[in-house]
Amino acid sequence: MANASNASVAKKESGSTGGNLFTGIAIVACIGIAILIWRYVMGDGSNFENGDNTGHPLSGNYLGMVYKGGKVVPVLIGLLLMVVVFSIERFFVISKAAGTGSLDKFMKSVQSNITMGNIDGAIEDCDKQQGSVANAIKAALIKYNEVKKEGFDSEAAAETIQKEIEEATSLEMPMLEKNMTVISTLVSLGTLAGLLGTVMGMITAFGALATSGAPDQAALANGISEALINTATGISTSALAIIAYNFFTSKIDTLTYSIDEAGATIVSTYRRFRGSLRG
Repeated sequence: MANASNASVAKKESGSTGGNLFTGIAIVACIGIAILIWRYVMGDGSNFENGDNTGHPLSGNYLGMVYKGGKVVPVLIGLLLMVVVFSIERFFVISKAAGTGSLDKFMKSVQSNITMGNIDGAIEDCDKQQGSVANAIKAALIKYNEVKKEGFDSEAAAETIQKEIEEATSLEMPMLEKNMTVISTLVSLGTLAGLLGTVMGMITAFGALATSGAPDQAALANGISEALINTATGISTSALAIIAYNFFTSKIDTLTYSIDEAGATIVSTYRRFRGSLRG
């Protein structure tokens, strides 16, 4: 039992280290790629009058307009890339946790087998399905066979099976929450970075207007337009992050509920089994 516990701890630590490494590399890579896009794609001379990115962007050229948003733009692009990267990563991790087949069909089959007392059949379903949900349910089913063999009473069996489910879940499920904090943080960072870029752009626009002497409505309008690009980019990043966070949170809740539901069915089945013995 001690060896199993040590193995669980080792697996958790290994997964945590690998996840932290991926998170760090992904953040740095997204910022680096964003800087390259801003500088060499958006800042390409072909997007501006006279082929010079220090001048005005060509009419209708959005790449040049976004480039003129200032040095906050690559940060915003980096945040947007992070949302995309971590959303894709979470999608694959959660899909793998659900298993190889339909989770709904798997749960119906497992529930049916457990209710009928066909524990071996339910274990076979778990072996076919694989994934974190199936692994946690399988651990509870194996514990069911053990307590049945030992002849535990209903309450002792319920406690033992529930503890096994919690241990299996703590081993299998933590990676589902990994990087969800990053996505939720990007919701706020996107908006704040966009507002910062807008304020900086407005300061620059009005500062240039003040030093030019005569009011230049065209230059002022252009400066304000460039500043507001940061707000639009920031809001877009936050909106995408909110959608991704809520979507994956819902998926994780569904997986957790499936494990709890199966655990309740296992305990109920064992109680019926003990009741039949007394009868």
